[in-house]
Amino acid sequence: MRERIEELLEEKKYISAGNILKDMEPADIAILLMECTKEEVLLLYRILPKELAAEVFVEMEPDVQEELIQAFSDRELKEVLDELYMDDTVDIIEEMPANVVKRILKHSDPESRKAINELLKYPKDSAGSIMTIEYVSLRKTMTVAEAFARIRSTGVDKETIYTCYVTETNKKLAGIVSVKTLLLSDMESLVGDIMETSYISIETLDDQEDVAKKFDKYGFLAIPVVDKENRLVGIVTFDDAMDVIQEETREDFEIMAAMTPSEDSYFKTSVWEHGKNRIFWLLFLMLSATITGSILTYYEKAFETIPLLVSFIPMIMGTGGNCGSQSSTMIIRGLAVDEIHLKDFFRVIFKEIRIALLVSSCLAVVNGLRVYIFYHSWEIALVLGLTLVATIILAKSMGCVLPMLAKKLNLDPAIMAAPLITTIVDSCSVFVYFNIAMWLLPI
Repeated sequence: MRERIEELLEEKKYISAGNILKDMEPADIAILLMECTKEEVLLLYRILPKELAAEVFVEMEPDVQEELIQAFSDRELKEVLDELYMDDTVDIIEEMPANVVKRILKHSDPESRKAINELLKYPKDSAGSIMTIEYVSLRKTMTVAEAFARIRSTGVDKETIYTCYVTETNKKLAGIVSVKTLLLSDMESLVGDIMETSYISIETLDDQEDVAKKFDKYGFLAIPVVDKENRLVGIVTFDDAMDVIQEETREDFEIMAAMTPSEDSYFKTSVWEHGKNRIFWLLFLMLSATITGSILTYYEKAFETIPLLVSFIPMIMGTGGNCGSQSSTMIIRGLAVDEIHLKDFFRVIFKEIRIALLVSSCLAVVNGLRVYIFYHSWEIALVLGLTLVATIILAKSMGCVLPMLAKKLNLDPAIMAAPLITTIVDSCSVFVYFNIAMWLLPI
């Protein structure tokens, strides 16, 4: 597609190129433009229809948006801003440098500027920061016919019209009504008689991740946002919730890999930033691993007496780390999707211990048979069997306890993921191994 567009541009067939782009989705056009040169981006963007151009602009990366804004004339910038939804404008402003923000605000009308400033006041991770103020509001005293007339007159500028919000004169939220309900009702029926008064709303300062979970739980297309006095101040739409879920998932993956989360994508983050985000945890884990070395040094006489013991250390440490990682991954996921709660603490521990007993018994038997066949020593087989049982129970217990403890302390449970769990379990497993060996073997 890119090659075809480039050919049309070289032949100056701009109308043909525009016709191809008009049939594409905004997200696909944005990807296509981001692969073009700066000159091609400006040319192609300017041949797009206004509404489509605004949708494409929202899908672009911040650095490409900045380049376009810098290249826009004042008239072009105002046209783009007029087509954008308010929450998209705020999202763009939050990513732009101060000189670009100043220019955007300069070309926004006074009412929009006031709304933008209000939205920017909300904390970054709150519901208020991701909501839009572009929704359809109705009155209880309206008939269905009057409601449709209002939707037709104002709906073109709203982000969604499927769900309408019924408010009192003081903007207090009284109920909600869907367009489907309106369509199936008599034209003379009053909105107040057909609206739903049992609804779920969120407050402006609610955490955006909790808001996204409500979309996943209830399957909403939009959720009303109210203040402390139940006055409707905006709505959060499904697309904004999806952005939050994607952002939080990426952040959790980075934390679970023992990295400080970064704001930009992989290629847009510099080598220096990548190194800075990773080095702290790597230093911490490296220094923590010295505890394992100290334990090995302490039991030096044990493996001098029976050198064969040393060969099983990697297997014990690896098995313990793997078991701990499995449990922590399941618990972190359960906490993230609200399947597991802090009140389930003892229930989770009891379940993981039973799983550990089942798993460790199988591994101990298989490994015991292997050791006896190869080394003809039932004593070492017994030592390894008991060590595996103790290590796996310990690892799985830590794998479920530490993420829940982090949650209790208002920390991200993802910090208790594989790297940290493995480091802790390594030290504990070596300690358990040599204590059992000294107890059962003639050392």
